[in-house]
Amino acid sequence: MNDLEKQITQLWEAGDAWRDVMGAAQGHDAVRSVIGMLDRGEVRIAEVGEGIVVNEWAKLAILMWFRVQEMQIIESGPFEYVDKLPLKKGYKAAGVRVVPGASARFGAYLAPTVVMMPSYVNIGAYVDEGSMVDTWATVGSCAQIGKRVHLAGGVGIGGVLEPAEAAPVVVEDDCFVGSRCMIVNGARVRKGSKLGAGLILTSNTPVIDSNTGEEVARGVIPERSVVVQGTRMKEFPGGTFGLPCALILRTLAEGQEHDKLKLNALLREHDIVS
Repeated sequence: MNDLEKQITQLWEAGDAWRDVMGAAQGHDAVRSVIGMLDRGEVRIAEVGEGIVVNEWAKLAILMWFRVQEMQIIESGPFEYVDKLPLKKGYKAAGVRVVPGASARFGAYLAPTVVMMPSYVNIGAYVDEGSMVDTWATVGSCAQIGKRVHLAGGVGIGGVLEPAEAAPVVVEDDCFVGSRCMIVNGARVRKGSKLGAGLILTSNTPVIDSNTGEEVARGVIPERSVVVQGTRMKEFPGGTFGLPCALILRTLAEGQEHDKLKLNALLREHDIVS
């Protein structure tokens, strides 16, 4: 692995002269080897623990792919595509359910028991066991999705490829992300959290406790939080304007993160839905 990491770094640093590093064929093989590892889940773009450790060289391999690969025609049934990446294959052997209309690119990892409704998963993404990518949801490049996550209809999980050291979007285990939520720019949703429909979360979005009015984080939803889209007022030279924030309604007790009815019950309690 160290040799491959070194090769990818050298290829990237060589820029347009990458063929001079080890020859075009060997360079292409090195890049494809890494993309294959990402596709099989043997390498991840980021290791997620209390912190997030980005494997920059794996990101560089993705960027190198678009440098070394020529455009090609890809046929899938009656459909024709023109791209530098083939579509992912081998779903049945991998234990992944894929509904017609769904697609993932080669280099995206889908763990056994993942379900893809008509949706899209981009290269470098990692979707762990038992998670559902629901209708018209998208998982952007390099995003890291945990176990038993439900990305509801129309959710947009942003991709982060450049700069190589930038942390990807992370959604941890047992989270529910409501319809039309947008999580982008390296934001993070910690374990067991439930997000109400339409929440916009960036790496700079204030996360505010509704019980105290205090800002508890920026761009990170704490564990087991029930969160909705909120607005905070801010003074500008031209007047007072409302800016988006993430509003924590409640923190679930440990174990309640598995209760899929808890979010709607709390929203009704706060007169947010009927």
